[in-house]
Amino acid sequence: MRSQVQREIYLNLVKNKAYVEGTLSFQHLIKIPDDRIGVLIGKKGQVKHEIEDKCKVQIEIDSQNGDAIVSSTSAEMPEMQPFKAIEIISAISRGFSPQRAYRLLDDEELMLQIIDLKEYTGKSANAMDRIKGRIIGQGGKARKTIEELSGAYVSVSGHSVALIGKYEEVRLANDAVTMILKGSTHKTVYTMLQEERRKHKLEKMRLWEQDNIKRD
Repeated sequence: MRSQVQREIYLNLVKNKAYVEGTLSFQHLIKIPDDRIGVLIGKKGQVKHEIEDKCKVQIEIDSQNGDAIVSSTSAEMPEMQPFKAIEIISAISRGFSPQRAYRLLDDEELMLQIIDLKEYTGKSANAMDRIKGRIIGQGGKARKTIEELSGAYVSVSGHSVALIGKYEEVRLANDAVTMILKGSTHKTVYTMLQEERRKHKLEKMRLWEQDNIKRD
């Protein structure tokens, strides 16, 4: 474990390296849980290199301290690419596979949302385990059902729940998880999701009919 002084030196070295290579236009630090560092790096560094290539960034990973520093020195990088890299790395660090995390880059309508379970459990490890168990459900049933009915991907890892999907999908999944966190039964949550899904289908049908009337 590095001391605070050693950590500051490490960060400065990264910054100076970027400065020597060119004008530093972007830099961001992300904390990575110990059990997700290997996933972020990938076999022979494959995942790390893919993110760097897809998002036109450089990633420095301090495995001892759990720091991932995303930076870019390219003056021609697309404006949103570094932020997509942060989203992808954050998604992987919260339990998503790299393949699911890459969808954030492939589809501009997708977004990442993270719910901090500590806001509901405090420092109690027993409360954390209990609430994570309720969100996951027996054999993963609750998590899978929330995914199926909302359309969002759901990951329960560490002290957080992470969601990937379009705005409406993430909103529904967030509402479902929040209801569970506040004590609602799974049946009540599923009923809410089914009703919202029904309303969404009816709204899409109404808009489709209106569009056809305009064309006629």
